Amino acid sequence: MKIGIVGLGLIGGSLAKAIKKNTPHSCFALDINKGTIAGAIAQEAIDGEIDTDGLSSCDVVIVSLHPIQTIDFILENKSKFKKGGIVIDTCGIKRKIVDSVEQALIGEGVDFLGCHPMAGREFSGFAYSVDNLFEKASFIMTPTDSTPMRVVKEISALAYNIGFAKVVVSNTEEHDSVIAFTSQLAHVVSSAYVKSPSLLKQSGFSAGSFKDLTRVAKLNEDMWTALFLMNKEPLVYEIDCIIARLTEYRDAIASDNKEVLHDLLRDGRELKELSNNQTR
Repeated sequence: MKIGIVGLGLIGGSLAKAIKKNTPHSCFALDINKGTIAGAIAQEAIDGEIDTDGLSSCDVVIVSLHPIQTIDFILENKSKFKKGGIVIDTCGIKRKIVDSVEQALIGEGVDFLGCHPMAGREFSGFAYSVDNLFEKASFIMTPTDSTPMRVVKEISALAYNIGFAKVVVSNTEEHDSVIAFTSQLAHVVSSAYVKSPSLLKQSGFSAGSFKDLTRVAKLNEDMWTALFLMNKEPLVYEIDCIIARLTEYRDAIASDNKEVLHDLLRDGRELKELSNNQTR
């Protein structure tokens, strides 16, 4: 099978390396940075470069760009993909992506499947891509009523072959709702947390908890701005929830209410333990 990857950033580059390491498929890439392409070829992460006309030769095309760029690229090149081929994306938002491109591709005889590889690092770009980024990671797919079962099966098999530990089938609404909590809210909280005046005083006073809570504050603001705004309703709901909970803690501490504070902390511990048991 010939696979094309559009965008050799952290995710696209890591997918290319994992495909070459773990599968017999050939892998070609398109990227606006010619230095990145040259580096990928030199590292044998890809078999060569393609341009948009070369998309028609690829059985599967993985578009690994920022959300708005993903939509624009697919729509601008919808007639260039292989008839009967499959196009997938890697964006952390699904409803807006799928709603924007699926029917346009179907009209061209091309199948689209919204996907989200649940992996990342605090660094971006091909230079930080690795062939084992997806080990122990989940690969989410959001098929619609228009998605042929053969496409779901083919991409699921590809994900396992690449090295993903688990394939999760969801729908766009559920994906975006849960991701607002498990990923997007964490980035909002981390970004807000580091804005305390105490940040510049933390040297020598911080350990694991500080590192854990601040890690994802180092983000790509262009990409995350688009992700947040495309998913604003679920994300605003989650922000409202955490504001309400933080207010409970603040009020209990401010009023020296030992019993309420104790109960709040206990409830949080028990919920975390319950969550751990469910994921085993």
